[in-house]
Amino acid sequence: MNLNWIKIKNNSKISLLDIPILDISDLRIEIISLCRDSVTQDGIVLSGFRPVGFFGKDWGRGDTRLFVVLADDKNGVFYVSSALFKAGIREYDALTPEIPAFHMFEREFFEEFNIKPLNHPWLKPLRKNQDDYKFFEMDGEEIHQVAVGPIHAGVIEPGHFRFMCNGETVYHLEIMLGYQHRGVEKLMVQRPSNRLAESICGDSVVAYNLAYSRLMETIKGVSVSTKAQLIRLLALEMERAAIHIGDLGAIAGDIAYLMGASVFGATRTLVINTMLEFSGSRFGRGLITIGGVNFDIENEKIQRAKKTLEKVEKDVRRMVKTMLKNSSVVSRLEKTGTISTERAVEIGLTGLAARASGVNIDSRFDFFDKHFNALNVEKIHLKGTGDVNARFKIRYKEILQSFSIIRKIFDRLKDYEKEPVNCGYEVLSKENSKDVFAISVVEGWRGEVVHIAMTDAQGRLTRYKIKDPSFNNWYGLALAVRNNGVSDFPLCNKSFNLSYCGCDL
Repeated sequence: MNLNWIKIKNNSKISLLDIPILDISDLRIEIISLCRDSVTQDGIVLSGFRPVGFFGKDWGRGDTRLFVVLADDKNGVFYVSSALFKAGIREYDALTPEIPAFHMFEREFFEEFNIKPLNHPWLKPLRKNQDDYKFFEMDGEEIHQVAVGPIHAGVIEPGHFRFMCNGETVYHLEIMLGYQHRGVEKLMVQRPSNRLAESICGDSVVAYNLAYSRLMETIKGVSVSTKAQLIRLLALEMERAAIHIGDLGAIAGDIAYLMGASVFGATRTLVINTMLEFSGSRFGRGLITIGGVNFDIENEKIQRAKKTLEKVEKDVRRMVKTMLKNSSVVSRLEKTGTISTERAVEIGLTGLAARASGVNIDSRFDFFDKHFNALNVEKIHLKGTGDVNARFKIRYKEILQSFSIIRKIFDRLKDYEKEPVNCGYEVLSKENSKDVFAISVVEGWRGEVVHIAMTDAQGRLTRYKIKDPSFNNWYGLALAVRNNGVSDFPLCNKSFNLSYCGCDL
């Protein structure tokens, strides 16, 4: 690697002053070169470098500095570089025509800083889009549009879906989000807190709070006990298992397999009720804090949880096997909402959606964590077909994997029973907190949750960047629906189960 990039590991920091500043045209050439390649191992595709961060920061006097973070999954490191746009420079040649995975990143950068990516094929507003948004149009006597949302029945958040159809067949789906304008990233700079972090995305409380806590601990130089680290990982896997089980139920419900919907719904409740015993919240609110966790887990609760989760695992296994023996179930899941491996790599899918399409990325395994690695867990390989069936099966496999991890953690906790669960921390004022660039990536149940922070010469937060896996994957849902029936959309949608609030930052 040349001097145009600087390496950084997960949950670590570098000096902001050491990050190279390139001319944007040179940076663009570097990015294209690094991201184009992909390799195959045992039939599983590993993409070349891929974007996990592409965002700007006001740099004074009207200048804007663009920061780029690329993931090297094969070697478990990130590469960071940047470009400076002087006040009079408001455009550059877009990356998206060469590397489509950048299309959302470039739209966001343009919206926030009005620096135009020339020749971007889909340069539309990402969040500030309600006043003058031009939907894609198709002509033809039999072409018609179906509009869904932004207000939906039930409790889901606002989002608009515009289908272009020929009869029942979907030719194109356009998804428009951005109705909430919450300003989370600015709030994180002004008043960062665990409570705010766990409120960003309500079904990923543990993942978001863990990413925030690790990031702040990295900046502050705070140590966390092994016991607390294990409890954190335990909570993360319980969150993964609970949501995955709920999603199996949602998929079952959308194909009118009511027995599956009922069984998975009940078993999910047992998992989140166990979390309630551990932390006082079914979703893990208040469990994780900077310096560790707020609650220890007594042996009595562990023994009770073991019995509960053993029952849950048996019920899930039985129900999944029963479903997949049913030909009418399989016929609805197979070849519905397909994303090929090549397309998944091209558009930058992440998380379970990527793995279901055969892309072998999982930040738990790809980016070294000594506490996770000590559990000796095998990475799941799936030569994915990229359809609803594959996304159903990858969830099932990850549920069983999560239960295995949880049992191992239960057994290991007794070796650290005398350790504190919270080591405490000092206010962000240490010398080594000045001019810092830090990153923390956590594999939430949807995929990678990315938190990046910067500090100034006084050690104060000046930029906080967040990326939810849904940011990558909404476009994958739009492509998955093509050439399916309109009635297949709810099923495809549930199989991705993406977040509105994770994008409306």
